[in-house]
Parts: sequence; C-alpha cells; structure tokens
Amino acid sequence: MAGREILVGVTGGVAAYKVADLVSKLVQSGHRVSVVMTSSATQFIGPTTFEALTGRPVYREIFSPQEHHQGEHIGLARRAHLYVIAPASADCLHKLASGAADDLVSLLALTTTCPRIVVPAMNNEMWSKPAVQRNVTQVREDGFHVIPPADGWLSCGAVGPGRMAEPGAIREVCERLLGDSEGLCAR
Repeated sequence: MAGREILVGVTGGVAAYKVADLVSKLVQSGHRVSVVMTSSATQFIGPTTFEALTGRPVYREIFSPQEHHQGEHIGLARRAHLYVIAPASADCLHKLASGAADDLVSLLALTTTCPRIVVPAMNNEMWSKPAVQRNVTQVREDGFHVIPPADGWLSCGAVGPGRMAEPGAIREVCERLLGDSEGLCAR
C-alpha cells in the first residue's frame, strides 16, 4: 500500500501536535502526504512543521490555488486515495454534518471520492453535548469512518472522553482502508 496519496486535514485543537507524528509515520511508510489546515489549526501548530515532514507545501486557502488552476479542492481531491481529518473539532464536525464548505478542509470533504476518516478531539464537556453526538451520527451516516476519541487526561485539566486517538491507531485504520479500497479509488 506504500506510495498512496493521503490528504490530512488539520483543524483547530491542541491535539494538532499529534498529527505531526501521524504525518511523519505515513511518510516513513512510503506514502505521499499533503496537509491542509484551517486558520484555527495554525494557532496550535505551524505549517512549517508539516512542510518539513512532507516536503510539500501546506494548503490553507480556497481561493489562492498553488497547483491546480481550478482550485486545490479539485486538484487535491482528484489525486487522493484517502482523506484524514484530525483533529476534527466540534466546529468541523458541524460543518461536515451540514455539508458546509467555508474552508479548504470542509470543502475537500465534499469533493473527495476516496475513503474519508474523521478523528474527533475536544473537551469532554463538548464531546458529551447532544449536538456534537448528532453531528457524529450524521457524519457516520454520510460515509465517513469515525475514529472516536479516547478517555484520558485532556489539556484543559479534565479527565474523560475527548482525547484524540493515538497516531499509531489512526495509521492502522489508514492502512486498512487503503487495502480495502485497492482498485476502488486508484488514481
């Protein structure tokens, strides 16, 4: 499965630091990885980190295409074998569940035809809200693979559900889905 094209969407949350480890592991496995960040994500981790790990530019803007004249939501989506959104904030889950597309991460969720993984991470109080749980249910019904958060210590000092899954566990799901999708979304 090495050599596949993986998109990684990063949204705002302190768990974004874990995504650097995930991206590094995917690259070391021989995959080509492109990172897309929301403006909120850049408050937690810088694009330079991902550029160093991938050897590629980080994509952040809908209307400033770097590669594809019709926009990155077309070019990146066409070459993707897998799209992973981690951490997926409560705001991101809302956008995915409603079909909103006001940033490149959510827009790519609408234009990609490959398997899509969502990895929520947030405060335990946020995670427990009915609105968030409705959005997770809708996202699953819309065909996203959801890797639920774990229980544990959260950056806010609380202990409970909301901690983003570990990079190794996310990578295992990526490899499984890439194997399952052999031939279905080959580019």
